[in-house]
Amino acid sequence: MHNLDSDCRCSSGGIHRRSFLADMGMGFTGLALGALLARDGVVRADAPVDWVAPNGQPHFTPKAKSVVWLFMNGGVSHMESFDPKPELTKYGGKSIGETPYKDAQNPEKLKLARVTVVNDANGQQRNKLYPLQVGFRKYGESGIELSDWVPHMGSCIDDIAVVRSMYTTDDNHGAQTQFHSGRHMLDGEYPTLGAWVHYGLGSLNDNLPQFISMGNREYWNARDGHYLGPAHDAIPIRVDPNNPLDFGKPARDLGHDEQQISFDLVGRLNQLKGIEYPNDPALAARIKAYELAFRMQTSVPETLALNTETKETQELYGLNEPATRDFGMQMLATRRFIERGVRFIQVQHGAGGAGVWDAHGGLKANHERNFKAVDKPIAGLLKDLKQRGLLDSTIVLFASEFGRTPGTQGSDGRDHHIYGFSVWMAGGGIKGGIAHGVTDEIGFHAVENRHYVTDIHATILKQMGLDSRKLEVPGRKRLEIDHGKPIDEILA
Repeated sequence: MHNLDSDCRCSSGGIHRRSFLADMGMGFTGLALGALLARDGVVRADAPVDWVAPNGQPHFTPKAKSVVWLFMNGGVSHMESFDPKPELTKYGGKSIGETPYKDAQNPEKLKLARVTVVNDANGQQRNKLYPLQVGFRKYGESGIELSDWVPHMGSCIDDIAVVRSMYTTDDNHGAQTQFHSGRHMLDGEYPTLGAWVHYGLGSLNDNLPQFISMGNREYWNARDGHYLGPAHDAIPIRVDPNNPLDFGKPARDLGHDEQQISFDLVGRLNQLKGIEYPNDPALAARIKAYELAFRMQTSVPETLALNTETKETQELYGLNEPATRDFGMQMLATRRFIERGVRFIQVQHGAGGAGVWDAHGGLKANHERNFKAVDKPIAGLLKDLKQRGLLDSTIVLFASEFGRTPGTQGSDGRDHHIYGFSVWMAGGGIKGGIAHGVTDEIGFHAVENRHYVTDIHATILKQMGLDSRKLEVPGRKRLEIDHGKPIDEILA
């Protein structure tokens, strides 16, 4: 055992404080540590004292208390999902220059980022308009037109606000980072929206982390806190009650009673050191982090015990179907985390390389397969939240880093497209049954109510009762575009 008077490094400054509990040999997770550090306003051991987070209270009355961030990696075609364009089929096979919409590639309209217009030997554009690869129809009482690939989400359209006029500026998959943080990848690393929410609000449940992530994330989009500190990174969760998170079990095979004895011993040692250093907030936070880590060993597996749900509920999420089982498990786990008070849950679908939605070729097979995997589980989440009275206080976002081009790439695919694409939001004070914003007739440009990605951030923060300008960190100046503007037209 350490000699606390001579050997323990808790009284020293900087990073050595975090060695105190680790030196006890308990092996608790640093992920849980981060959750408590954020809640207590401790960013990192060597951070300036004015880098403390708010006190966990919203700046004004919130309309929502939780966020579900559903992100489709690779780039979903807006024309084959939430913004059908029959003109593409009408003029399919023709170059844009041969249609009434030849002005879409006017250089003045393409100044947000680079686009290559390929011409043949006669100066004619070789990029041909690609017909829609799926039918579409009106859904719900609102009669909003959506793709035939999203019938289950379509059945929820009267609870959904579709925003059809998004744009971004990174035309490669670093746009995944841009959608999460609001900054181009080349600008550097900036906190994501989830990190800002985590930084700004306190805990709803002392037994669970407040910011979690499910699904794989690419290296360029793997972190959240950045200059806020690692305390504000999402905690990665696997939907496996036997192995839900890294370092989630003791290093040794200990029973609950044995763990409790060890926990109590370390607790008494912590109290002694706390008396010696009563004004050390980092030490206090780390003590609480240890306590959370111990509680999470029970609370996280219990939350992921999906087999305790009724057969009807499991079928609502598609757990009985091979195509929908994996994502359905993540959506059902999401609902269980939400009802237990987790603040922000981001779920990444289809990471790996550029992302499984990246359909440069074989778009029809690609999108049909991917929508088959997510459509029913996402609709199940919306319906389940609503019937349990949780949708009113939970914002659900469906997004992708960009859309896909109206023109064909190769013979049967679409390229990345940043000038106009769609996302949707539901719950948490969002109006349902509306389509906001407009792209042109071929889905090339957002032409009415254009919104940069941080307008989504601003909308969510407003509903959560947070003012992004009051969240700014001293010494870190944010640009006006970083804050965005709430999309008030979709707010109830």
